Amino acid sequence: MSQEKFNLFSFKGKMKIMHLSWMAFFVSFVVWFNAAPLMSLISESLGLTKEQVKTLLILNVALTIPARVVIGMVTDKFGPRKVYSALLIICSAPCFMFAFADSFTQLAIARFLLGFIGAGFVVGIRMISEWFPAKELGTAEGIYGGWGNFGSAAAAFSLPVLALAIGEPYGWRAAIALTGVMSIVIGVIYYFGASDTPKGSTYFKPKKSGAMEVTSKGDFWLLLVMKVPMYATLGLLCWKLSPAGVKMLTPTMVTTVIVVLAVLLMIDFYKTWQVNRHVFEKEVPEFERYQFKQVAVLNVLYFSTFGSELAVVSMLPMFFAETFSLGLAQAGMVASSYAFMNLMSRPGGGWISDRFGRKSTLLILTAGLAAGYFTVAHIDSSWNLPLAVVAVMACSFFVQAGEGAVFAAVPLIKRRLTGQIAGMTGAYGNVGAVFFLTVYSLVSVQAFFYTIAVSALFGLGCLFLMREPKGHMAEVDENGEVTLISVG
Repeated sequence: MSQEKFNLFSFKGKMKIMHLSWMAFFVSFVVWFNAAPLMSLISESLGLTKEQVKTLLILNVALTIPARVVIGMVTDKFGPRKVYSALLIICSAPCFMFAFADSFTQLAIARFLLGFIGAGFVVGIRMISEWFPAKELGTAEGIYGGWGNFGSAAAAFSLPVLALAIGEPYGWRAAIALTGVMSIVIGVIYYFGASDTPKGSTYFKPKKSGAMEVTSKGDFWLLLVMKVPMYATLGLLCWKLSPAGVKMLTPTMVTTVIVVLAVLLMIDFYKTWQVNRHVFEKEVPEFERYQFKQVAVLNVLYFSTFGSELAVVSMLPMFFAETFSLGLAQAGMVASSYAFMNLMSRPGGGWISDRFGRKSTLLILTAGLAAGYFTVAHIDSSWNLPLAVVAVMACSFFVQAGEGAVFAAVPLIKRRLTGQIAGMTGAYGNVGAVFFLTVYSLVSVQAFFYTIAVSALFGLGCLFLMREPKGHMAEVDENGEVTLISVG
């Protein structure tokens, strides 16, 4: 663990790792959300219906659900440097595919595959946790998440300007393609510039691969329960693409997908049993245990925080354009005010969490999040536009500070599983996004915001089951040596 001073303006040691990581995350979000602010141009260019546009928004976040779980496992096993670099470079391919698509089907496939780049966030969480001590971890993870998340805002206000400057028919295509080039460049820089741990530190890997490890019988059953919503959400997406939705899939294809999802869930359950069957045979030594309910609570909170952010970032430009009769570039810039708050609010949530406790910080921020969405639900054309922007920014502060506080706690549960825990919690953010965007496609905008607020109240109730991280967690290396890592 690197012990040098926390200096935001330094580019050496642990600070270099933090800066490289947020830059990689920033570019991944620019790529992931490059279509949302250009959707009016894309729709006009290819003659898309409103239903097809909403489907593309949902597809954009769908694959990230399994991707974050998979990338979390791969990161724990192979290390964040290789995984982040490979992810950024490989995901440039569907980005270019989207840029040169000439039909809804091509757009849909490319957008679905691009969901994989959203898993990059998980990689940086493990990387940052290797370099920063517990007392700085919330702040460092908050800066990583907040400044990286700002990529969606950067895309919202820069890509429409670039597309309009180039002009039709190639403006939006050039803007999308440029983000693919950025992804390749940062992937190469990360590979040669980052390292998995400080010199002399041990990189702890999971004892078994294929599923998350738990340390008690009760936790095993809770883990199985928490897996179900991830598969159910993919089933929900399948329904959205069925003849009952946008008619992209035939009834036979829908049935096939549902059967495949059911089989995958059973395989996942079996792999989880294989990895954890030992907890039914003998007790895990107390010093090696962790409480999976900590992960479950953070999953629920990230469902409401990051899930709502993904959904709102996707629909807000169109909402402002229609509610206040704004042009494309104007609506993009106004809507970016929501994600703009990431620069300060997510690091702020991590910083507050470092100083005043993980649980108490989350209680206050989650309550504020619920109140914020109840307020935003009342925005209509009778509102003054600056007042509407202020209300949206106030709401987004609680959303993103809450995200920062969630991931201030994630790395303090079990070090060798940090990638997998971050992957599952991150996946729940995407479960929330698909759920909320599906609600958005079915009900009024007001009901959409009310739904998010109610989910936050449920998270607030779950928080009372959370335990404040204290003392140390123990990790055992490949030689059987025990290392104590401070979490308080």
